[in-house]
Amino acid sequence: MTQSAVLLKNITLTLPSRAGNVEILRGVDLSVNPGEAIGIVGPSGSGKTSLLMLIAGLERATTGTLEVAGTSLKDKNEDALAAFRRDTIGIIFQSFHLIPTMTALENVSVPLEFKGVANAMQVAEEKLKRVGLGHRLTHYPGQLSGGEQQRVAIARALASGARILLADEPTGNLDQETGEQIIKLLFELKDQESASLLLITHDRALARRCDRIAEVRDGKIISGNHP
Repeated sequence: MTQSAVLLKNITLTLPSRAGNVEILRGVDLSVNPGEAIGIVGPSGSGKTSLLMLIAGLERATTGTLEVAGTSLKDKNEDALAAFRRDTIGIIFQSFHLIPTMTALENVSVPLEFKGVANAMQVAEEKLKRVGLGHRLTHYPGQLSGGEQQRVAIARALASGARILLADEPTGNLDQETGEQIIKLLFELKDQESASLLLITHDRALARRCDRIAEVRDGKIISGNHP
C-alpha cells in the first residue's frame, strides 16, 4: 500500500478566546497521495488556512492523528518541527512573505543555508532560473512585480527539496493573467518534483484543475471528490 503524503484522522483544533473555546476544526479526515494535487475550497472562516497550518506544523492539533510524509508531528518540539518543515514542506502565501532587505537570491538561499547546504547560493540561483528569474537575482522584493515576487516565493518553497507544497491563495494578490502564469508554473514544478500540492483557493475553476477537491465547511471536510 502506498504511504500517504498527508494523513489526517479525526483531527480537531480548539483555540481559546475571550468568549470561550472556539472549535476551528471538528473531526477532519483527509488523505493525500504522493504527487496528488488537492484543491481546498470553502467560505472564509471555514477552517481552510487552519488546516494548512496544522499540516505545516505551525499549529498543533487538539486531538486526532496527523502524519506528514509518514512522520507523526504530535511529539515533535518546535526545533524538530522547524527542521522537518524546512526539509519536507514548501509554503506559498498570498502575500509572498519575502524578506524585504534581502535580494531574490538571498531569499531563496535562506532555507538552504539553514539546512547547511555548502553551495546554497548556487542552488538558489538554479531554482530562480527554473522559475524564469535568472535576470532578477540581485533585485530586492520592492523592485519586483507581484508575479515576480511570487516566483521567488515558489523557488524558495522548492529550494530544499520539499515533497509537499502548501499554497494559500497564491494568486490572490495578482491580476488574472499573472495569476494564470503562476498557477501554470506551480503545477509544472509540482509535476517535475513529484510533489504533493494542497491548494487553497476561492476560485472553483482553479480548484477543478487539481486531481481532487476537498470542500471545508464549519470546520469539517464535507466532500473530497474528483472535480
